[in-house]
Amino acid sequence: MSGVVAPEGGVLSDEGLDRLFRQARTPRRFGPRPVPPEILTSVYDLAKLGPTSGNCCPGRVVFLTSEGAKARLVPALSPANVALCASAPVVAVVCHDPLFFEMLPRLNEEAGLRDWFAADVGLSDETALRNGTLQGAYLILAARALGLDAAPMSGFDSFLVEDGLLASTGWRANFLIALGYAEDAPAAPRAPRPDFADACRVL
Repeated sequence: MSGVVAPEGGVLSDEGLDRLFRQARTPRRFGPRPVPPEILTSVYDLAKLGPTSGNCCPGRVVFLTSEGAKARLVPALSPANVALCASAPVVAVVCHDPLFFEMLPRLNEEAGLRDWFAADVGLSDETALRNGTLQGAYLILAARALGLDAAPMSGFDSFLVEDGLLASTGWRANFLIALGYAEDAPAAPRAPRPDFADACRVL
């Protein structure tokens, strides 16, 4: 396990760490290989197991798989993201439900939790965005773990997405993830990341 300090409970294999992190890259174009519906179910079933505050689980996902559904997304996309989304077999709209607390009585046994969030819009909105974003990150890792390539993006008009694709749900759009199987290996080396000493403090 080169460069990895194993905790007492063990560590993923090098192959697993490569798949999730070290060799994982954001594709610029996807190949034609389809993504079966059952894979999307498996991706969500893994992602939903990640922790959220009080098990609030505000994250929601709309998987766009048909050409018609993806065409409805195009007007909301930044020009640079149109070709990438067009090549992807699936585009996931990562959302959060502002009324997530309505589900709390069956997700968390703590008495009064639903009413606590319902009475404080600022708290519930902050909680929904933070934890919904966290669940979107879990979705990326789950997709990679199941052999998919993932291209998250924020270049889109969230209001157009909500009006065109989410109006019947009341969900709020956070970011997009193009999913599929990369057509080619990335041509450029991975962009640098901040070192531990630059980005972390141990107190």
